Amino acid sequence: MHNSQQPYGPNAHCKRRNDDCVERQRYLHHEVKPEEDVLTRVLVVDNDREMAETLETILEPNDFEVITKSSGPEAILSVKELNPDIVILDLLVPGMDGWAVCREIRKFSQVPILVLSAISKPGMVAQALDEGADDYLLKPMPTGVLIAHLKRLARRARAEQESSNKSKLGYYL
Repeated sequence: MHNSQQPYGPNAHCKRRNDDCVERQRYLHHEVKPEEDVLTRVLVVDNDREMAETLETILEPNDFEVITKSSGPEAILSVKELNPDIVILDLLVPGMDGWAVCREIRKFSQVPILVLSAISKPGMVAQALDEGADDYLLKPMPTGVLIAHLKRLARRARAEQESSNKSKLGYYL
């Protein structure tokens, strides 16, 4: 029999050291907002201003924060400085083509890259994927398809981050 004054169970220690344990529980359980309340930061890289504005108009009401850039070098700098959750990249951007942008981003980041391009030649699609793109959609595409692909990429990236955090946590426990 246990003493009714003594806490017991898997979280008994939390009753004794409440402040420390509450913080530990929050850390262990990754208390975050539900996915639908989290804005996903998307970097759109397209030199066609009208396309960039259209993407912004489509994405912002669907819980995406949109940042737009119009050249390859700007894209690389923005990934380093702004840490977006996803990059939407056109292959034909000035300063550095999209294939080179993918290659450069992969040198320092695993941010999901969705190529959105009018180029439909299988060899060029394959090259973009080989250079580090995670997904490839042809312009024009249905809005719902784009949003579904972005949400899938965001879920995958969050799951990978959570898995990485748990493995790091296990190392320190």
